[in-house]
Amino acid sequence: MTAPRKPFFPADQSIRASQAPIEVRTLGMVDYQETWGLQAELAAQRAADEIPDTILVLEHPSIYTAGKRTQPEDRPTNGLPVIDVDRGGRITWHGPGQLVMYPIIKLDDPIDVVDYVRRLEEALIQVVRQTGLVDAGRIDGRSGVWIPGATPAEHRKVAALGIRITHGVTMHGLALNCDNTLEFYDYVIPCGIPDAGVTTLSKELGREVTVEEMTAPLLDALDDALAGRLVVADHTFDSAPDPTKGLPRRS
Repeated sequence: MTAPRKPFFPADQSIRASQAPIEVRTLGMVDYQETWGLQAELAAQRAADEIPDTILVLEHPSIYTAGKRTQPEDRPTNGLPVIDVDRGGRITWHGPGQLVMYPIIKLDDPIDVVDYVRRLEEALIQVVRQTGLVDAGRIDGRSGVWIPGATPAEHRKVAALGIRITHGVTMHGLALNCDNTLEFYDYVIPCGIPDAGVTTLSKELGREVTVEEMTAPLLDALDDALAGRLVVADHTFDSAPDPTKGLPRRS
């Protein structure tokens, strides 16, 4: 999906405030709550120009997180804990086998949230297509990266996005399903979307696709997308209602 209006910056121009190389921190398997605190610390440091732009690369132990538009009916029925977080969107699951990246990026002025999200999606689409899933793309009205099905009910989300921007610096980010279980999605309404599915790269390709395999390609694609070397294109194959539109914020 292209932006609903022209982006504030030309598509081939960086949206980062700095042109210095992005620092990558590989954290391994880390607790969600602790990592959330680390993000907040790093975002404050980045806003004060005390550190460079940074991307955290990690996996989380099994946990549900609820964004600001989460509704009561979204919440899990299996008793697993839920952490209410300050990102956008509704509820999702994180766990082993899912590649998570949190870009801590100071955006250039004027800040263009839509363009930032589209660039994250473009990076994900690029790497998912490179695995062989060449039809991966966007559904107009829904964030993330999708694999098209024969019917709308058979469309499957393979990567999810949820962000926050504070003092011009991005937090939270993206999650790419590599070889994780799908069991935990059965106990929630993932991202508040009851009428479509969730999948993994391994399931779609019929082979094991690990977090390690996808890490370097995704980091390269993110760097290219944020710099404007990977230009956002129209990969829309369907449209559907926005699952957050008009909903009250979580109390």
